[in-house]
Amino acid sequence: MSQSVSAQASGHGHDHGHVDQGQLKTLGFWIFLVTDCLLFSTFFAAYAVLHEHTDGGFTAHDFDVTGFILETFILLISSFTSGLAVLAMHKGKKNSLIGWLILTVLLGAAFIALEINEFTNMVHEGASISRSAFLTSFFSLVGLHGAHVSFGIMWMIGLIIQLAQRGITTVTKGKISIISLYWHFLDAVWIFIFTVVYLMGVM
Repeated sequence: MSQSVSAQASGHGHDHGHVDQGQLKTLGFWIFLVTDCLLFSTFFAAYAVLHEHTDGGFTAHDFDVTGFILETFILLISSFTSGLAVLAMHKGKKNSLIGWLILTVLLGAAFIALEINEFTNMVHEGASISRSAFLTSFFSLVGLHGAHVSFGIMWMIGLIIQLAQRGITTVTKGKISIISLYWHFLDAVWIFIFTVVYLMGVM
């Protein structure tokens, strides 16, 4: 009897430890998002100060907005598919969850490919990162976001592998919820970039 009570107490303590660890990870993620907001705010501020320092070269009026609209459309769709992945997770549909995550990864990769193509075309036109203070701030801000998206893609691929091996568990549920929040955060940041850098630039 005493052994049973001891085992139950031990089990409850073990579960409590898992809950605390999960809560700490969630708290750590929110702290990361707050610091990331501060980081992006700094880059936005730098762009706001330097966007008119073009040194007589490439300016914000020279942006090809069509390509940026396509990038925005793709990223918005990827945010939607990541939300569908979370819904599939809550319904316990492993294959649907993996499928939506794969589609999100593909859309994210398409976004990065378009961004790299945009940067390449600009460099070929002589608009390199060292050409002016404006271009330095532009490449830094947009490149920072692109680096975050690339990290998110690798993170998501890792989770897809975990889901294929372990299925939907308490641990994988927590990780999927966090990556979905992270992806929505990147989508929100991009909306600001698209508005401040591209739309206001060409206007």
